[in-house]
Amino acid sequence: MPKITIIAGARPNFMKIAPIIKAIEKAKIAGENIDFRLVHTGQHYDKKMSGSFFDQLGIPEPHSNLEAGGGSQAEQTANIMVRFEKELLENPADVVLVVGDVTSTMACSITAKKLNTDVVHVEAGIRSGDLSMPEEINRMVTDSITDHFFTTSEIANENLRKAGIDEDRVHFVGNTMIDTLLANLEKFIDPDIRINGGKLKGKEYFVLTLHRPANVDEQEKLKDMMQAIIDGTGNFPVIFPVHPRTAKILQNLGIEHERLHYVEPLSYLEFNFIVRNAKAVITDSGGITEETTVMGVPCLTLRDNTERPETIIMGTNELVGTNPKRLKPYLDKLMAGEWKQGGHIPLWDGKTSERIINTLLNLY
Repeated sequence: MPKITIIAGARPNFMKIAPIIKAIEKAKIAGENIDFRLVHTGQHYDKKMSGSFFDQLGIPEPHSNLEAGGGSQAEQTANIMVRFEKELLENPADVVLVVGDVTSTMACSITAKKLNTDVVHVEAGIRSGDLSMPEEINRMVTDSITDHFFTTSEIANENLRKAGIDEDRVHFVGNTMIDTLLANLEKFIDPDIRINGGKLKGKEYFVLTLHRPANVDEQEKLKDMMQAIIDGTGNFPVIFPVHPRTAKILQNLGIEHERLHYVEPLSYLEFNFIVRNAKAVITDSGGITEETTVMGVPCLTLRDNTERPETIIMGTNELVGTNPKRLKPYLDKLMAGEWKQGGHIPLWDGKTSERIINTLLNLY
């Protein structure tokens, strides 16, 4: 009977583990001898991570919250490791399952291996090649000590082959983020954002998200990028879900325009409603590029690299870069109605979590 400890530390992690928990529950109903323990490391405090968030995605309350958030990268890593070691000693598992690439992913993997517990990594093998990103360090360290690798794409498989990983430890299963997306398509919630007294009209606005240091830390560069976005989006409103503190910084920098609308952070179901109905999304997030690809929404990524190249090769995403001057030709192409259509990415079909659990049942 595999006893699985599932780790989640930040909001995107919970979107990735929600369908895995559902697949375990389904297997138990079918008579399989499997059980799980959900551990929230508390890496990120997010007011949107309230009971309603768990209810929306059908996630049970975590069995344990390590409350290890705050501090520098090193302090956070250390806090998670110390607290997770105690948790795992008190509640031994056959397998520790980690997802994604946050600090919790790496810290809990190291702790588990030092306690001689197997680690499985969901979303293994993805690489940006950018060692200035903490996430890239987390991915590389986690994959260096993982026992079994669950991958989202053939590109990730190839990255692991190049690293010398045996084929029988690599399991190409698809993308659990897409399981969550497809399970909730009909549950999206209209946040009823009002622009000049009227509702947003489908395909007649842009969605913007920015959070990476390369885009937001240099004030002049940020101003130039925001101006390029305003200049290139015609007469369409630009909806920017942003933390109120960040919105204030942007306004203090004089980054305001009648078509630029700062709104508070949205829940998962609300955010994906506005994404699904947008003309396009401009972002520096990795996960959003996956969701836009599946929903067929044009996506412009303001980064110089990506760990999700399949969204460019097969999807609706284009890698614009962080130089504001590079944005115009992409927006010109979009406004001219010449954006690529994108296509189907193998195994991004909503059944990834079932494949993961079936594989774990065979392995353990």
